[in-house]
Amino acid sequence: MKKYLITGLLVWVPLGVTLWVLNLAIGTMDQTLLLLPAPWQPDNLLPIHIPGLGIILTLGIVLLTGALMRNVFGKRLWEVWEHAMLRVPIVGPIYKGVKQVSDTLLSGSGNSFRKVLLVRYPHPNAWSLAFQTGVPGVVKRQFDEEYVAVFIPTTPSPVNGFYFYVRKADVIELDMSVDVALRTIVSMGVVTTPEQAQAIALAEKPLP
Repeated sequence: MKKYLITGLLVWVPLGVTLWVLNLAIGTMDQTLLLLPAPWQPDNLLPIHIPGLGIILTLGIVLLTGALMRNVFGKRLWEVWEHAMLRVPIVGPIYKGVKQVSDTLLSGSGNSFRKVLLVRYPHPNAWSLAFQTGVPGVVKRQFDEEYVAVFIPTTPSPVNGFYFYVRKADVIELDMSVDVALRTIVSMGVVTTPEQAQAIALAEKPLP
């Protein structure tokens, strides 16, 4: 009986969580339909409710925003709006922090996660997965040898972690994609992949 229960849970728990996340995401995007005038809203035009139509409107708004920001008028308009928003108490600091993170992860400026590394953390005899980021020039000039900036995420929530500057000679670069590394961290190593096996092998190899 216990084995059947565990087997059933292994089937339904991931499926249920996935459906719950999808339902939450679709329901959230469907709220954008409320931006339309009441006579144009699908629920008022169609005899039945069709979930997911908000995805089309959301995608259209995102694409239109991106196109608008690509011209001088749109950039100037957004700069004025953003400047005003940053001056609002409480809202300004929150917006600034979120914007810095999104710019780092989504922009094509090269400041997002570049490589997956192994670094010695939290003590010299332990290794942790880390992501290489960027070293500001003012910091780089303080070192006599080459250092790399690393972000060490926590498990199972990779949005939190630690940011360090580490000697490049003391890290191991892995042939692992950022996506695989994130899945490994979120699953606490339960998800087995060839990349994980390679990471373990490299971790056991002593540094020269």
